[in-house]
Amino acid sequence: MRFFKKKSVSPVIPQETSNQIILEEHGSRPISAHTRVSHQIVDVPAGEHVKFSKLLSCCQRCFTKENLKEQALLIGTISAVVLGIGIGIALRTLKCPKNERVDGCRITKEDITYIDFPGLIFVNILKMLILPLIVSSIISSLAQLDGQSAGKMGIRALVYYLGTTLLAAILGIILVLTIRPGTRGGAVEINPNSKAAEGRTIDTVLDLFRNLFPENIVEATFRSAGTDLKVNRTFYFDANEKNKSYNITIYTPVVVKRDGINVLGLLLFCIIFGILISRLKEKAIILKHFFEAMLEVVMQLVRIAMLYSPIGVFFLIVAKMLEMDDLGDFVGSLGLYMATVLAGLFIHGFIVLPLLLFVITRINSFKYIRGMSQALVTAFGTGSSSATLPVTYRCVEEKNHIDPRVSRFVLPVGATVNMDGTALYEAVAAIYIAQLNGIPLNAVKIIVTSLTSTLASIGAASIPQAGLVTMVIVLNALGLPPEEVRTIYAVDWLLDRFRTAINVFGDSIGCAIVQHLSRKELSVLDEEIVAATVNTNHSATVLPVLVSDDADYNSSKPDGNVIDPANHKLFSSTTV
Repeated sequence: MRFFKKKSVSPVIPQETSNQIILEEHGSRPISAHTRVSHQIVDVPAGEHVKFSKLLSCCQRCFTKENLKEQALLIGTISAVVLGIGIGIALRTLKCPKNERVDGCRITKEDITYIDFPGLIFVNILKMLILPLIVSSIISSLAQLDGQSAGKMGIRALVYYLGTTLLAAILGIILVLTIRPGTRGGAVEINPNSKAAEGRTIDTVLDLFRNLFPENIVEATFRSAGTDLKVNRTFYFDANEKNKSYNITIYTPVVVKRDGINVLGLLLFCIIFGILISRLKEKAIILKHFFEAMLEVVMQLVRIAMLYSPIGVFFLIVAKMLEMDDLGDFVGSLGLYMATVLAGLFIHGFIVLPLLLFVITRINSFKYIRGMSQALVTAFGTGSSSATLPVTYRCVEEKNHIDPRVSRFVLPVGATVNMDGTALYEAVAAIYIAQLNGIPLNAVKIIVTSLTSTLASIGAASIPQAGLVTMVIVLNALGLPPEEVRTIYAVDWLLDRFRTAINVFGDSIGCAIVQHLSRKELSVLDEEIVAATVNTNHSATVLPVLVSDDADYNSSKPDGNVIDPANHKLFSSTTV
């Protein structure tokens, strides 16, 4: 019965520094529930029951209503992925080989579109939030930074993105040269319905600059520029030169407008807009408050949208499993190719990136990955890093406690230019296609593969299966026929989901690393905010008072005093 005896306790009053209070009032950092002012007396058990008390308080914090909701949502989304794969495979026995219900089949192509419909609604909801989220997050974050701090932060982010993307491409090349999936597992049957895209490196580079500087910023919110390459291949026979024949290929590039947000143009415009708001200070304070309030509203919409995520992800996975032509695509040579890509993504995502995180920041990598679980599952379900961006914001800021001034600037840039998984996939796919066709690659071509896949992944739009388009650029750089991209078409949809998850995780790791490297600049900004707020709170309010040298004080007057306006002096009266 010793456990139930009265414990000796000591009263402790939690306190808070003035700097924390000022920062919370200013709103530069998210306010935590543990930093609020509390004047209640907390009983701290003494003696042998201290450990039990700490364990009890820890359990109370873990099993709060909000934490239970978050865990339920995460468990529901993961369960939706598992159930979607299982039910999708089970329903394939009812799938009709043609678009007719014969021989006992029940599910036609039209039925698959109905199954996919709830998932498309979920993707549309997330895409609807991309535009206000990018605009408000970048402008509000840069408005709180000075130009020098923003420049240093941007350089660090770009160096990290290019470095990790190049590392991913090199890792993929090492694996595909070691495993050699193209020389094992037999021939690959090409899907007759697949089409090869046409593309050139110069057109991709020009499209990047066209989208960086859009002619209409309003049009950039729903349309981007792109090159539609028309190819005319003709066979020419010259009878005058000893019956020589030539194959002539004529490329005709046509610049067209494509539906979709021009993220690059919006990024550049919002970055400059936010820096100018920071420089104008008080003159643009209304704009600063407007975009901060807009971001808070958008984040509330994201929380509401995430309640629908288990349902949307479930139907997306079921529909994709039913759309597959043949499960036999996952065996043989293509199966080895898939295993090579997945092994590279696993090593890069769960060994290389966490190791970088720990070495640079000393953050617990497992805890950080757990905080990003919801975003990773959503990325796998949607196959789009842009559509996952609202969820990534929420996980990075609320669960991993990254400074919003960093995350709101780094994440939109990362969703556009940081494509670790895509670079690895393109490097593996290019060498795999060369192995299938028996084309040897020397050291120079392998180096070209790593550099080209890195640059092509940056140009890849953050939409599902955009890597197939940029894949043509890598094949052209190696002298391989672009139509060979059809070889990997059958399994690309599944690999696309895995590499999208790695892209999103790489963006989140970049936030933590950039925050750690920018901690000095952020602390200086915090000190400036504290100093400005202290001076404002403790400065005296000066009120002007008119006092006359020859004032006549007459109590019979209604006001009790008379001030001669012709001869008066200006003094100051200080009121506290």
